[in-house]
Amino acid sequence: MKETLDNLSIGHLQLLQSENGYRYSLDPILLARFVKVKKGARIVDLGTGCGILPLLLARLSDAVDCVGIELQSELADRAVRNVELNSLQDRVSIRQGDIRNIQDIFPASCFDLIVSNPPYRRFDSGRIAPNDERAAARHELAGGVADFVAAASWLLKNGGNFCVIYLAERLPELIAAMIARGIEPKRLRMIHPRQGAAARMALLEGRKGGRPGLQVEKPLYIYKNTTAGRDYTEEVLQMYEDPGSLSGDAD
Repeated sequence: MKETLDNLSIGHLQLLQSENGYRYSLDPILLARFVKVKKGARIVDLGTGCGILPLLLARLSDAVDCVGIELQSELADRAVRNVELNSLQDRVSIRQGDIRNIQDIFPASCFDLIVSNPPYRRFDSGRIAPNDERAAARHELAGGVADFVAAASWLLKNGGNFCVIYLAERLPELIAAMIARGIEPKRLRMIHPRQGAAARMALLEGRKGGRPGLQVEKPLYIYKNTTAGRDYTEEVLQMYEDPGSLSGDAD
């Protein structure tokens, strides 16, 4: 499969991607900027794709260990090469495996933070991408939201956090799955294409064993209300330009 080599200004990363297969979108950028990473944290990204999230978190935080888990062998191999390309082997590692069998990959309760940009379309909804990489990245072909939440709950220490970006319309399903697995929703930010438009995506942070109480943050708008309609807002532009650290208290 042909690949491209792309530069990402955040963290000065270089990323190999499939030319016609799965390519990362804005979602992992938004998620990386949403999380709060404690110094010395151990992090897992469920469904890492080309490895963009663990690479970003390694560059922008004081995490000591960032792991990406990916089911698809070609994507996992590409993620490994991206780690090597950015010389982050000492802090980032990639594991090929199925998050539905998370017990076979890592022991329980050994990570501080779990992040995920999971497939958010049901298998029977929408047009299935003809390319396997894109189909599995967008549709629940190998595990749904309940499987990702179950894996996060298994991996998290008590008091650890789970941060996810997901479809706004399926937010009740995500919240129900988290509460059922002992992860209390603590922080929510809705993502709108532009002011006046309904939210399409949501950023949600939950804490394993946390007390009830949800903080709803100000909305995030992706595009300016301009005639062209595809100009990023200043906040989104700053996400790409600002090299600032993500480290801080995950309260």
